[in-house]
Amino acid sequence: MNVGVIGPGDIGEVIVRKLRDADYSVKMANSRGPESLRGLAAKTGAMPVSVEQAVQDVDILFIVVPQKAIPKLPKGLLNKAKKETIVIDVGNYYPFRDGRIDEIENGLTESVWVERQLGRPVVKVFNTIIAKALAEAGRPAGSTDRVALPISGDDPKAKESVAQVIDRIGFDSVDAGTIADSWRQQPGSPVYCTNPTKEELKLWLKNVDRSSLATGREKVLKSYLAVVDADYQTQVNAHRSVLVEEYGNKE
Repeated sequence: MNVGVIGPGDIGEVIVRKLRDADYSVKMANSRGPESLRGLAAKTGAMPVSVEQAVQDVDILFIVVPQKAIPKLPKGLLNKAKKETIVIDVGNYYPFRDGRIDEIENGLTESVWVERQLGRPVVKVFNTIIAKALAEAGRPAGSTDRVALPISGDDPKAKESVAQVIDRIGFDSVDAGTIADSWRQQPGSPVYCTNPTKEELKLWLKNVDRSSLATGREKVLKSYLAVVDADYQTQVNAHRSVLVEEYGNKE
């Protein structure tokens, strides 16, 4: 399977490393050009390319950029991708970073907004895990403490392909519904960066209250910034102390 990654920053770099460790062929690109990725290429074996080249002849394309950068991608970029390429939206909307996006503020699900910008269906996944946790928390299949990730999208076959990738790099997954349902995994949800097990994830996806997302997002951001340099378990506990105890403990 050939994979493209646009945006190997904090979480994107970990995705590149995990995919290469699992022997996937990876092309990677950013807005600064291939030369800026030579160091990561030397460490991982991933191929640095232009943004336009990253979408070509790949089976899965990860888009790992801030929401504000989505409209700045080259116009018609996805026209260069194969029709069957699975496009993964890893991003999250944070107004302090991205500026106000009126459609999202007025209730549009974040990944539906992304689909409209790209002109292609997307699968939403990998947005609910801290970079350090993605790097270190993978476990063998069957482990009782294996972290689970929600997958939202409208194509069941695409979601199954993504689930296989997730399993291969050390995580469980749960089908979280359609892309319109992906608000359940947006920042502020009890599944957001709390490292749930599969059983917890299923329960919290069911219980999440959409009206609490913005409040939860702002509260957990303050909690996270206080431990931003800590180990991943401390970061996860900070998210849990806000999102699970306050919003996700209903049975």
